[in-house]
Amino acid sequence: MTDLLISYGLVLLFALIAAESAGVPLPGETALIAAAILAERGHYSIVWVIVVAATAAIIGDNIGYWIGRTGGRALLERWGPVRRYAERALPPGERFFAKHGGKTVFIGRFVAVLRVTAAWLAGITHMSWWRFFLWNAAGGIVWATGVSLLAFYFGKAAADAVATYGVYALIVIVVGAVIAFVVMRLLKKRLETT
Repeated sequence: MTDLLISYGLVLLFALIAAESAGVPLPGETALIAAAILAERGHYSIVWVIVVAATAAIIGDNIGYWIGRTGGRALLERWGPVRRYAERALPPGERFFAKHGGKTVFIGRFVAVLRVTAAWLAGITHMSWWRFFLWNAAGGIVWATGVSLLAFYFGKAAADAVATYGVYALIVIVVGAVIAFVVMRLLKKRLETT
């Protein structure tokens, strides 16, 4: 069974991430962490894990976008109570996505609930496909690379922190790196002037 899982692991990784990105609540990020840890142990190439995960995320999100764009409104307008809520919620949602849709799609890749719903919301609110695609691709690539490399180099604990705390962990890591960079530059400049 283990050999079968390892043999078809990248196919399973693709299927889980693509389905999760299309709107099915599945453990895509957990599968990515597991695949990266298996890559660290020599079962896969980390490059292929990243490529498969990013590709699956982008394709799955595009499927979710088109489902939302072509059938999302009809689904919302089908039932009375949902229709009344949608009539009130869609106009502000459309304004929000017109102004912040790109950021939402990008950041949504790092937040569990948004990872499953952001593409549908972008489609339902008729966000421009090219704009969606660019932000979605950027988010999918950064997410796949970041989570994979964290799990590969720092193990399950670091990747779980990102999975648990999502975008907040990423922000802390980026802010920490920027602060370290600025401090190093200041120290270097100070040493050069003395």
